[in-house]
Amino acid sequence: MPTEHDLTALDREHVWHPYAPMPATQPPLVVSSASGVRLTLADGRELIDGMSSWWAAIHGYRHPALDAAVRDQLGRMSHVMFGGLTHEPAIRLAKTLVDITPGPLRHVFLCDSGSVAVEVAVKMCLQYHRSLGRTGKRRMLTWRGGYHGDTFHPMSVTDPDGGMHSLWRGVLPEQVFVPMPPVEYDPGYVDLVGATLREHRDEIAGIIVEPVVQGAGGMRFHSPRYLQDLRELADEHDVLLVFDEIATGFGRTGALFAADLAGVAPDVMCVGKAMTGGYLSMGATLCVPRVAEGISRGETPVLAHGPTFMGNPLASAVANASIDLLLAGDWAANVRRIEAGLRAGLEPARGRPGVREVRVLGAIGVVQLDHDVDMAAATAAAVGHGVWLRPFRDLIYTMPPYVTGDTDLESICAAVVAAAEVA
Repeated sequence: MPTEHDLTALDREHVWHPYAPMPATQPPLVVSSASGVRLTLADGRELIDGMSSWWAAIHGYRHPALDAAVRDQLGRMSHVMFGGLTHEPAIRLAKTLVDITPGPLRHVFLCDSGSVAVEVAVKMCLQYHRSLGRTGKRRMLTWRGGYHGDTFHPMSVTDPDGGMHSLWRGVLPEQVFVPMPPVEYDPGYVDLVGATLREHRDEIAGIIVEPVVQGAGGMRFHSPRYLQDLRELADEHDVLLVFDEIATGFGRTGALFAADLAGVAPDVMCVGKAMTGGYLSMGATLCVPRVAEGISRGETPVLAHGPTFMGNPLASAVANASIDLLLAGDWAANVRRIEAGLRAGLEPARGRPGVREVRVLGAIGVVQLDHDVDMAAATAAAVGHGVWLRPFRDLIYTMPPYVTGDTDLESICAAVVAAAEVA
């Protein structure tokens, strides 16, 4: 067996990590195993996972029900192409997603990841209008501060100035942006969105937003009332409304889907991340019947997309098990408990030097600084408290697994505060 030193050396030589140079300037920690909410490092240390592995592992690691689902499906088939074939795990997953998402959503396109789900959603919008002869409707409207993924169409609807997506200006499709939504409800902002839609009425195919929580673009929260207004504006201007629920779906905000906080149904919805409990990569794009019917009546009567691993049986099986596990338990009470723990545990950071704001919603806790984080120092401080966090830009935040106990939650909060102090 290679030693930790051997693995670190090989990693540095060959592995290109996300959002990092090659080779990495900060060597990653080597994880040897994970169980419950803990990561065990190669050197024997244990860290409480405050990130749910980028918000996906809502049930923690090595959950018996999810492990069993994978083993059972592996004994049947690990993969089969979805073109011309189908299978029970994917059919059941599609039916479950239809049952638990906002009512009008009836059709499900299973895909590889969250970014691909957004690619499919944008393609649905563009192809829908093209099928109706509206060939000029090639742009999407969104608000600044958003994040929708790292493939090209998702990058095009991500904040054009924030993060690294500005590198691709002039290459990406140019979308229509309005300012980021104010935290508190502002009717004047709604008027601005309406005026922008009128100005670009012949160009816009759809509106795409992250409902209630803007995730990796800045971990901002906004009033659910904006979703109601977007629904009305989309109907008024005959454009499709897309909700990207990849980060917010499956209970993270305290509602099963953030759309539920506003009582609004989009025309298209993207899900991913927590859908499989963090076990395998998978996403899904749901739509209302008129979208599917409109595309099917067009000159190209099929949705022009077909991933090799679409509807993968292993991913479908563990997604079914993860959703069953979520719905069978009192997930809402757990998220409320975590929310209360985050509010209490992060409060000591409020008013500290360098801290701009502390905010909590559901199982999301954020400390925003008034300057960019020293990521190495902040991460080291968290690890020193026995917690894994992944700060970025001016944010130190946590999105813990729903099974995180109160004592571990206190440790996570203490680590966030400590990271903010040194960052």
